[in-house]
Amino acid sequence: MTREEMTALFTRREAAWRAHDAVALAADHTPDAVVISPTGGVLEGRDEIQRIYQIWFTAFPDLRPDEYDFLIDGDRVALIMTVSGSHAGDFFGLPASGRRVQAVCAFMYTLKDGAIVHERRILDFTGVLIQVGVLRAKPAVG
Repeated sequence: MTREEMTALFTRREAAWRAHDAVALAADHTPDAVVISPTGGVLEGRDEIQRIYQIWFTAFPDLRPDEYDFLIDGDRVALIMTVSGSHAGDFFGLPASGRRVQAVCAFMYTLKDGAIVHERRILDFTGVLIQVGVLRAKPAVG
């Protein structure tokens, strides 16, 4: 892929994120793609990848990327984005809390023939659970 094609792919993905289009986001992966996710474990194939996107979009119906920046290096792309939204639906068995959540996420992608073959997602999932009220943070002792 050229740099321009990669930029177009990730510009299109940003629009799919904003539209909560789990099908389009999953379709950018090869049929046998692997995603390593703190919220889903090792996901293999488009169906599993789409399922996790849909869980997030259902649980946080107003989830939006507030910042979106990516870096291209050969066939690899690093993406950093901040997402925020209100916990208004079931989230891995957790009932809606109505609380607002914000998280910085990092994604590392490997591309081949115009599609994502591997993705690693990094986010502070414990921080998300604290924000929705499932966990409580203990103050640091000084």
